[in-house]
Amino acid sequence: MPTDTPESKIENPLALLRQLEWRVRHAVENVLSGEYRSAFRGRGMEFDQVVKYTFGDDVRDIDWNVTARLGEPYRKKFVEEREVTLLVVFEDTPSLQFGSGAQSKREALLELAGLVMLLGAVNRDRVGFVHTTPGGDYLFREPVRGRGAILHAAASLLACPAPQLSTLNAQPSTSSAIPWRLISRAAPKHSVLLWLGDFAPRPEPEGWTVLRRRYQTMGFRVDDPWERALPDQGAFAAYDPTAGQLVTIENSSAERAAHAAWRADREATWTTLFPDILSRLVVSTEENRLDALVRFFHARMRAGSIR
Repeated sequence: MPTDTPESKIENPLALLRQLEWRVRHAVENVLSGEYRSAFRGRGMEFDQVVKYTFGDDVRDIDWNVTARLGEPYRKKFVEEREVTLLVVFEDTPSLQFGSGAQSKREALLELAGLVMLLGAVNRDRVGFVHTTPGGDYLFREPVRGRGAILHAAASLLACPAPQLSTLNAQPSTSSAIPWRLISRAAPKHSVLLWLGDFAPRPEPEGWTVLRRRYQTMGFRVDDPWERALPDQGAFAAYDPTAGQLVTIENSSAERAAHAAWRADREATWTTLFPDILSRLVVSTEENRLDALVRFFHARMRAGSIR
């Protein structure tokens, strides 16, 4: 049982990213193929121009008025066909430093963020990030294109130090001061806004409705097994990173009821922020993150083809 502070620091971010990169390339080339791009881009977002129809284009995009006037088929082209801009918002909180196993939630969530940024690099997209902490500090890297630039940006994110209680005036906190005004203008309209965090119960951020209209919003979360169900055993000690101390879990009926209520409140917050089940992903610390991403994109692709 974990009785010490879990290690949440990634020692060599660049080395880890290079280890993950070959797995990402294999997934894109052999498993995902075009599904990553289709899952992010969707269809029919913002009209750009009319172009000649060529074999293989989607017949649903044919502009019949222009086709009739010019005597040959033309189709509508949309903004999302140019490129994808991905903005990763990593909400770093002390609660992410919990881990009942070999890996903390923070380590797993950072790896998930790195995988998504590498997917963007392989697909020649523009990728940037915002790292936030409860103290109000944040690190912003504007979206860039190219393997080297994105790899460097991802390494910068993975190297960000975990927030400590000493920097928060020893006041436990589960939320961070996300600079939503900055984020609202940090990427072009219809970009993908990927919010990664712990998503503790709280009110919806001011202006979130506007952001959902401006961007394609998605949420990724990592759960520890003990969050899903308390261990079925007697009393035990565990480290609470939000309080910065060891706590004793008695496994009483009152504690289990409080745990169930907390889970229900967090799920309510989660589904309010991301109502579409295909816009949110929950991964366990014991689960393969790349496999989870592949399933996520497969599900979005299947739903898009049905629609």
